[in-house]
Formats: sequence, structure tokens, C-alpha cells
Amino acid sequence: MKPSLRLLLTISLLLHIFTASAAEPLAPKVEKDAAYWRTMADGMVRSLIDKFWGASFEGYSDRYYFNYGSNLSNMTTEHYWPQAHAMDVVIDAYLRTGNKEYLALYPLWWEGVPRFNFSGREEDPWWNVYVDDMEWIALTQIRMFESSSEQKYYAKARQIFDQWIWPTWGPEDEGPWYGGITWKTDVGKSKNACSNGPAAIIAARLYNFYDKAGAQSGKPREEYLAEAKKIYAWLKKTLFDTTTGAVADNIAANGKINRDWIFTYNQGTFLGAAHELYKITGEEQYLADAVLAARHVVERMSTNRGALTDATSGDGGLFHGIFFRYFVKLINDKSLDKATRRQFHDYLTHLATVMVDNGINHSTMLYGGSWWQAPASDAEVGLTPHVTGCMLMEAMCVLEPLE
Repeated sequence: MKPSLRLLLTISLLLHIFTASAAEPLAPKVEKDAAYWRTMADGMVRSLIDKFWGASFEGYSDRYYFNYGSNLSNMTTEHYWPQAHAMDVVIDAYLRTGNKEYLALYPLWWEGVPRFNFSGREEDPWWNVYVDDMEWIALTQIRMFESSSEQKYYAKARQIFDQWIWPTWGPEDEGPWYGGITWKTDVGKSKNACSNGPAAIIAARLYNFYDKAGAQSGKPREEYLAEAKKIYAWLKKTLFDTTTGAVADNIAANGKINRDWIFTYNQGTFLGAAHELYKITGEEQYLADAVLAARHVVERMSTNRGALTDATSGDGGLFHGIFFRYFVKLINDKSLDKATRRQFHDYLTHLATVMVDNGINHSTMLYGGSWWQAPASDAEVGLTPHVTGCMLMEAMCVLEPLE
């Protein structure tokens, strides 16, 4: 190669490196200790509020709703269920910091979400045609009660479950489903993992907080535990592979089980329901089921250079985040044997490290759903992947050290 050509190529390469690094700064090389993860969580939650919370923008002071795209890029309101998970991140931040600025968003969200619910009913705008969407909302309301002791949040979650979710169960003698919570009220009997795993968690948590909420009239406390067990037993028998730990997506009206669709959020809510029931009952089989479902994700679904698949938009952008929420609770359970706990602990830490080193733009503090490439500073970022990034950072803040 001629010296002049070699020089030109070297200059071109250096310019490319300088331009790329100037446009998208690399992650700072600092020790990733507990303080680091708190700093990352703080930054990402602040970006969630600054760039997605509608009331943050001039001219939208009463839009108490999370936009679907960053910086007003997508203002559509046909996105009900992501509101629950975005609010869950706000709850995480409040529980972690005690900062009452986060708590101040509770009543605003409470006002805005039903107002913007695209398929709400006039008599009660919290209702939605998607049963699983109402389940995510109810789970968030229970967490709002847990973190604030405001009784109306528990009461609403209980009403949603009693009147709109549990009535879609069964009938138990009707084939091919023989039970199960319906996925969508206008779809003929599709029974899905995404409507049964969360329903079991709701029932278990209504049971757990029954006395704290001062619940008196209506369904007795023990009925919620019975319903949680019944839903979980159906989910395990119908959609769970007891050999591999995979949770199939659904059983359709023709009786066909869709075992080709295995999603992290279904793994997460299955193990979350199993873990809730283990903590209530002490029955070891529930813990074993949770571990098997988690191990399926760790060992069989992490094909992206040791990370999960990229998920950059739409509903799928939230799937991994939901898994992280329940997975970290399992990791922190000292009942796990040491080898399993270490495997899971190392895995979650690895994912978080990949994300902060490669996938987060450290200028905007946005995550766009790609593990190995951060979004450009001027790129539109979707709500769902960014919320997943927030959930992983918050999970790292509560992840307890190994002994």
C-alpha cells in the first residue's frame, strides 16, 4: 500500500472514531457498585418523566399520561397497558428514594389514565376490552396502595378483579380450556398466559394486603388465595412445560396450544405467581416451578451474545422488563440454593452491564431496546423499551449481594 493511501485511510478511520464518539458518548468507565446503579436509575427515571410524561410538555399541562414516543413524537392514546408499567417505575423510584415528587404523580396518573383509556366505558372508564390490560393496571394500583397506604388504590384493584377479571374464568367443564382466564372480552375463549399469570399474582396480593387495606365487606380473604391457587394450577397444567420450563403463549378456541410463542413476560408472570404462592404457603413445588421458568430464560432464551433479544418497539418492548420485575424478587429469596442464586444473580448483573455499557445513551439517558447499540441523541425512542431499561436499572438497585 502506498504511504499516501495508508495516511488517508488512517485519517479517515480517526475521523470516523472521533465523530462517533463525539456524537454518542461511550459509557463512563467507573466501578459499577450500588451507588452507580442508583445513579443510572435516577437518570433513566428522570428521562422517563421529562421525555414521556405528557404533562411535562408546554401546552399539555393536564395530559396526565405517558406518551408512546419520546419528546412528543407519538401522542396517540391507544396504549393502555404500558401506562401501568411506566407508573410502576415511578413507584420503584419512590420506594427507593422516598422523594415525594414521585409520590405527587400518583393522583395525576389516577386521573389521567382512565380519561385517556381508548376503550373505557362511560360508567367506569377504567374498564378495557383487554383483560390482561386491566390486570396490569390492577397490579400497579396494588403497588400504589402498598407504597402510599391510600386505600382507594387497593379498593379499585379489588373491584377490577372481582367484577371484570375473575368473572372471565372458566367454565371449568367447558372444553378444550376447562378453566382459565380469558385474554380479551370480545375474542371467543382464547386463554392466554398473559391473562392468567398476572391474575394469579393479583389474587395473591389482594389476599396479602386484605387486612392492611381494611377490607371488610365483599369476598372473604381466603377466597382470593383459593382463586390464586386455582388460576396458577390451570396455567401450570395447560401452558407450562415441566421439562423445559417454557410457558406457552395461549390455548386457542380449537384447543391448539401455541408452543412456538415463548415470551419473557409470560415466563416472568408465571414465576412471579409461583413465587407469591411459595411465600404464602411455603410449599416447595411453587419455588421449584419458579426456578425452572427462570432457568428457561437464562439458559435457552439468551441468544444475543449472552443477552436477550433486542426489543425496540411496540408491546414487545415491555416483555423483558416485566420478566426483570419478578426475576429479581426470586433472586433475592434466600431459599434458593447458592448455586442457583449465583447463576441468576450473575445473569441479571451481566444484562445490566451490557445495557449500560452499550445500549444506553449517556447524554439523553434513554434506552431504545437494543442491547448493543445506544439510540442516537436525536432519535425517537419508544416508551416500552425505555421502561424496560428503567426496570432493569431499578432491579439492580434492589438486587441483594451474594453472601
